[in-house]
Amino acid sequence: MSSTDVFYLILIALLTNLLPAIGLYGMFKKAGEAGWKAFLPFYNLWVMMGIAQRPKYWFFLQFIPIVGWFIALGILIEFVKTYGKFKFYEHVLTVCTAGLYFIYIGYNKTDKFIGPQAVKKYKKSATREWIDAGVFAVVAATIIRTFVFEAYTIPTGSMEKTLLINDFLFVSKFSYGPRIPNTPLAFPFVHHTLPLTNTKSYVEWIKIPYTRWFPSPVHRNDVVVFNFPAGDTVINKDEFQSADPYYDVCRRLGNGNIDVGRQIVLNDPDDYPLVIRPVDKRENYIKRCIAIAGDTLQIKDQVVYINGRAVSFPPHSETYYYIETGGQQLDETVMKEEYNLDINNTDEFQQAGTNKYRMLLTYNAKEKMQKNGLAKTIVPEMDTALATNKVFPWDNIHRWTVDEFGPIWVPKKGATLTLTPENYPIYERAIRTYEHNALERKGNQFVINGKETDQYTFKMDYYWMMGDNRHGSQDSRYWGFVPEDHVVGEASMIWMSWDKGIRWNRLFTKIK
Repeated sequence: MSSTDVFYLILIALLTNLLPAIGLYGMFKKAGEAGWKAFLPFYNLWVMMGIAQRPKYWFFLQFIPIVGWFIALGILIEFVKTYGKFKFYEHVLTVCTAGLYFIYIGYNKTDKFIGPQAVKKYKKSATREWIDAGVFAVVAATIIRTFVFEAYTIPTGSMEKTLLINDFLFVSKFSYGPRIPNTPLAFPFVHHTLPLTNTKSYVEWIKIPYTRWFPSPVHRNDVVVFNFPAGDTVINKDEFQSADPYYDVCRRLGNGNIDVGRQIVLNDPDDYPLVIRPVDKRENYIKRCIAIAGDTLQIKDQVVYINGRAVSFPPHSETYYYIETGGQQLDETVMKEEYNLDINNTDEFQQAGTNKYRMLLTYNAKEKMQKNGLAKTIVPEMDTALATNKVFPWDNIHRWTVDEFGPIWVPKKGATLTLTPENYPIYERAIRTYEHNALERKGNQFVINGKETDQYTFKMDYYWMMGDNRHGSQDSRYWGFVPEDHVVGEASMIWMSWDKGIRWNRLFTKIK
């Protein structure tokens, strides 16, 4: 936990204690306590517990990180009850007015201290019990969803067959440290858009800079949920969003010139309505971390190399192979049970000649097919087309494809990069957009924040994410690095899976 994290924790705890202090001065005097006690952080809560005659162990629970804030607010609610404040709106005012409601109670002549015995005699109505229970459930679920874990559903086949469409996952927020929302004022349980209304589910009146408590780095081969880096600007129609990203549309409309395409989009808001989203409200993606900060990555013939060493394929990752058999009859049941291949599904299996086939196989299935002799030859299908303006970094210098990519260095926090005309397209977005610098290129010279320099020191770690379905995944090969402030959590367990019925063999399985 960094010193900054500790500072924020202490600051929030102090504010929770001190904001009501002026009003507490008057309230303490009404209850027969010395008013000066209201201005002593934490001790004032101890005094409130005594006045309200609530369990003293509550006082110590407030020191639990994050959870303690809500314990402290609960103590304030118990205290205002001793002044006859039992209504729901009065409790809302207690926690939402930053101490102003306490000033009202402490200094008006109407509100009197009624004592804890009168509080015990008060009975809530059944309706009020339901309202309080509902509010508590929403608050508790929001805390859990923000700081502990979140449910996530696999919407596409980009991670097959490690993860399947309609796998329901638990995503651990503690694996990399809980990230504080950039936009804390938001409708609960909704990501960025309210259902039916197609309006924002959040407001940006309060913005919190990137803060992560108890941070822990992402590791190679982790399956990670993160906010889509290229989702800062989206075309707000169902057919676009993250499925057809704004930047891709601009390049396509401009025939490779993004500035020309951007102007076309801006001039046609009816066909291309734009929405700008903060980091925490961008679409959630799930991929495997292939390279971490400081690594050098290269892909040759589909094989990933990290720092010059070949990396094994994830066992359930899949891609297409051209296979020639010895003429054996392919049995539908055997192919399904032994190789997880549906030969009746044309997306997975096509005839390519006499005893020749195009098959969508996992790495394990391909290895097994080679070992047992079913395949005389097996060759991966390669993307051989030059992909200028299709794959990152979308320029005319790095003529890469999804199967022949790199080498590329992944930025690391504190590492200094020497900018050159060759690497400028690779690191431009990280420097300008993710790390919020003014960056200009003037010929072979660079200007950062008004100063001419070719040196830049990164402020964050970055990661390289790829889907296990290597030819069916929109990943870092198409849009580049994932900054650490976009990382949501680690996909930890499949708790439910559905495909025309429950996939029983996938329930409660750990994600590898």
